[in-house]
Amino acid sequence: MANIVGFICTAHGPQLHTTPDKWLLRVQSDRTRQHPFRGGVYSFDQLCEMRKDENLAERSTMEAMTANYEKCHAASEALADAFEAMNADVAVIFGNDQHEIYGEDLSPPYMIYYGDKIRHHPASEEGRRLMPPGVAEGEAGHAPEEYREYDTVPDLARHIIGNLVEAEFDITVSPKLPTHNPRTTGISHAFGHIYRQVMRDKVVPNVPIYQNTFFPPNQPTARRSYKFGQVVGQAIRSWKSDARVVVFGSGGMSHFVIDEEWDARFMQAMRAKDAEFLKNIPLSELQSGTSEMKSWITTAGVMEAYDTEFHEVAYVPCYRSAAGTGTAQGMYWWGVK
Repeated sequence: MANIVGFICTAHGPQLHTTPDKWLLRVQSDRTRQHPFRGGVYSFDQLCEMRKDENLAERSTMEAMTANYEKCHAASEALADAFEAMNADVAVIFGNDQHEIYGEDLSPPYMIYYGDKIRHHPASEEGRRLMPPGVAEGEAGHAPEEYREYDTVPDLARHIIGNLVEAEFDITVSPKLPTHNPRTTGISHAFGHIYRQVMRDKVVPNVPIYQNTFFPPNQPTARRSYKFGQVVGQAIRSWKSDARVVVFGSGGMSHFVIDEEWDARFMQAMRAKDAEFLKNIPLSELQSGTSEMKSWITTAGVMEAYDTEFHEVAYVPCYRSAAGTGTAQGMYWWGVK
């Protein structure tokens, strides 16, 4: 039977892919968006007023952003070291798509890729032009400079699919990742970040599992995400292989408005394996970029069956404006005892 040897949950935001001067490009779109925050939805100016006592202007100076950039990169190296020490043969990665391989034409709640190769490449020039300000500038953090191919684990993918169908999950499957979106780099940045930053381009055979965390109206609930992870975990454990498996949750933490209190409550539940807390987080709190924490909730569902040891590498709230916009970068891993 397969042997899960570790779990990794990590943010994959632009703070790890671009220099701080490029973070400010994102503020252009921050000013025009409506932002979910603590159960409400607010404009940029409203957030500035609401959060004026938090000294966020001081925490988003170039000096502060540069310090956070350096912390993030040091933590990323430490997380990559932890993964390398796990000596994984195979990875199962939970992530999401942000209109990168899919467009607005299709948004499956769950999709499992069971093809034999992952094709990874730079975005097209047309694709870069379609990206929001500050996104194209960070492409090298999650996409290679030239075409590459990585092995998958079709046998494990099909086994997971079979177990999910048996558990009455209606899932989408694909033997070929979509290529019609000009923004595509072959696979979404939730996975590309793992390949480039955590695996350091030494990509082990893996199973990419998509969850529509981001886009209404068919986002899975936290409870459904946790159950999904439980079933995937059962499938991995019953897979007839002696492979060493590492499970990833890619995404988060709170963004595009940072909420340090929310992140702290969430991580306390992850540390304590508080399934009821995780399953009962309301969908209203899991919107915009913070929705990606459902990939961590799914990872927690897999982890439930294991005796683990928790390790915090870093939590770095990377503010880029007085409104509190930015991305909280969290990096954590669990070893299996």
